[in-house]
Amino acid sequence: MNRSSWNLKKIKLLWLAAALVFVLGCSLFAAPATPDSDLFATLQASTPEGYVSPVASDATPTPPVFTGITPIATPTNNPSNPDSAATSVPPPSSSDQPQGHIVFTCQVFKVTAMNQICIMNADGTGFRRLTTEDNLQHFYPSLSPDGRNVLYAGFREENVYEIYKIDLSDGGVDRLTNRIGVNTGPEFSPDGNRIVFTRNNPRTQQSQLMLMDASGEDAGNIPQLSGWDPTWSPDGKRILFASDRDGLTQLFTVNLQGRQLTRLTNLPAIRGRSDWSPDGRYIVTYSGDAWNREVYIMDADGSHVRQLTPSGGNSQGPSFSPDGQWVVFTAYFDHPGDDHGCEIYIIRIDGTDLRRLTNNDYCDYQPRWGP
Repeated sequence: MNRSSWNLKKIKLLWLAAALVFVLGCSLFAAPATPDSDLFATLQASTPEGYVSPVASDATPTPPVFTGITPIATPTNNPSNPDSAATSVPPPSSSDQPQGHIVFTCQVFKVTAMNQICIMNADGTGFRRLTTEDNLQHFYPSLSPDGRNVLYAGFREENVYEIYKIDLSDGGVDRLTNRIGVNTGPEFSPDGNRIVFTRNNPRTQQSQLMLMDASGEDAGNIPQLSGWDPTWSPDGKRILFASDRDGLTQLFTVNLQGRQLTRLTNLPAIRGRSDWSPDGRYIVTYSGDAWNREVYIMDADGSHVRQLTPSGGNSQGPSFSPDGQWVVFTAYFDHPGDDHGCEIYIIRIDGTDLRRLTNNDYCDYQPRWGP
């Protein structure tokens, strides 16, 4: 082979190598596919606006950006994959470890209409599914003050959701309401004698705060009061709730007779789900546009508002621990943009010691902490 032929062949080989690198580079750095949005409309931690057949939004949400936090070590609690656990961070060595149990909505079948109720220890261990009807919707769980029972809302028939109670000792289920509308967000009073919940009228889309005995008897609305996502003050004398009575949704308190109505907040885009600390000093809620929500903590009168959660996790649905030192919430820190990516996290009330408790391939949300 003469010198000119050899040089021509080398040039061709160099061009071929360059073309191959270009093609591989395009594949490596191509933008990831947009996540399927089928579940985006179902993952609100507040009362949904529609109840009969949830409809996904046509708009493609912008995935949150999560930076600056080391991934949290995760206990094993996935019933379908018991060996799954993250090991990126060793277990915390703090002596004041979180206590009690957390109930939450677990989307084990990845379908809204088949949501279930689950429970775990406050450190993420002891995962257990409580509801057994695979083909029915269950959501909005909460624990009784003595830790023996769980309340939740469940589908019964079109435009009818009932309040149910599960006995944790034997798994027995009692239905407490009877065809009075779409009932959600039930919670026992601090003494365990009464239950507050939301009743929605599907025809008018009006929501009322309701009270009834713990047995389900004597159900009635708090007079002339519209709102949703109620929770009790620690002394059982007032109700904290969300309402759009002044335009944008904000948090209010009221006594059990529907008097002494007080507006607490002035935050943009509040959804609803909130909680009152056991010592009565603080309130937590969440606010922000879709996929950009954060948990906020404030004094019980609505003053001294500060963001509690690290930015970028789309954090929502907070609840205090029984000792008032921690907050549990839903977020997407470890699975941004994944429609099945919401997990349960806890954080101290000073904004430190963020920990992830769940690690499943489906959404865990609407957490509520109890004994």
